[in-house]
Amino acid sequence: MIQGQHRFTRMDNVWFGTPVAEAVAQESARRGAERVFIVGSKSLYENTDEIARVEQALGNRHAGTFVGIPSHSPRDAVIACAKAAEAAGADLLVTFGGGSVTDATKVVQICLKHKVFTVEGLDDYHVKVRTDGNNTAPKFDGPDVRQISVPTTLSGGEFNPLGGCTDHRTKVKQSYTHPDLVPVSVILDPAPTVHTPEWLWLSTGLRAVDHCVEGLCSQYLNPYAEGALLHGLRQLSQGLPAVKADPGNLEARQQCLMGAWMSMTGNIPKGISHAVGHILGGTCDVPHGYTSCVMLPAALEWNVSVNADRQAVVAEAMGRPGVPASEVLADFIAGLGLPRTLGDVGVTPDQYDLIARNTMFDRWTHMNPRKVHGEADILEVLKLAE
Repeated sequence: MIQGQHRFTRMDNVWFGTPVAEAVAQESARRGAERVFIVGSKSLYENTDEIARVEQALGNRHAGTFVGIPSHSPRDAVIACAKAAEAAGADLLVTFGGGSVTDATKVVQICLKHKVFTVEGLDDYHVKVRTDGNNTAPKFDGPDVRQISVPTTLSGGEFNPLGGCTDHRTKVKQSYTHPDLVPVSVILDPAPTVHTPEWLWLSTGLRAVDHCVEGLCSQYLNPYAEGALLHGLRQLSQGLPAVKADPGNLEARQQCLMGAWMSMTGNIPKGISHAVGHILGGTCDVPHGYTSCVMLPAALEWNVSVNADRQAVVAEAMGRPGVPASEVLADFIAGLGLPRTLGDVGVTPDQYDLIARNTMFDRWTHMNPRKVHGEADILEVLKLAE
């Protein structure tokens, strides 16, 4: 008999189909927020009026706007944002942009609560992972100033209480977790996503596909999560090519947003694709979505000896029953015009040893379906991604 536990997050609601400015204004008023601080994508702020419309809709509730969070949410940018939010007297944070903006603001919530305004101050709050897979999550009080998230990419991090932040001193991406780090509300509006560069939309969509696939192939999967992950995978495998064919197709974009939401159901532990992906991002500066494009087929190939039955479910959900899942995903990624190899994203063999060493400190390494015994196994997976 299957045993386990499902823990619901402390998110209150998800909006979909309502324009961003209207939804943010209504949600902020409902929460009684008087000092709403926006953390936005720099390109969205400088090249569109999307954030300006939110500022206008908030009226005198708008306390300030911060832009300029780089990829992988480096600590120094998080601290700069936290200082600006503190100075503005923020009582609610609104993120409008991609996964790095969302993740950074999760950590900003910790900074505001615990008055952490130096890079070194975050040392006490991130999850510590050992090479044997054991990890320690520090205990601390949750934030008073919470977050509303408006995602413009598809990584799905807004649906969990885990934030990633890169220690730029060591180039390692570290995790921060507390139940109250999850946004209290998420607003899914496809209209602003037309400004998201195609490569970023599609590649983060592959990140959501990776969530579905590694979740469906996990030994920790349960029937509740399986239903959502299967449908999420179907939504994404249909929606992403449709957006590629017609970038103005808002129905397909909404389909992708809903698929990304479903990809996060159950918070099922992931595996080696996610683990190596974290390191490729923090250590090698590979864009977040590209890491899944490169690593997912390789991870499936390396794991097939232990979960071929689960991989068959993936292939069927993507409309190609009987074909190896690694081949299905490789073809799907190539069809979207996305990179397929480590070389395609600028990673060279001389970096493999460092990647393997750092990957042993990622928690998902030790929850992979096929046991990872050490750095030599990671090197095998990297070779498959060449």
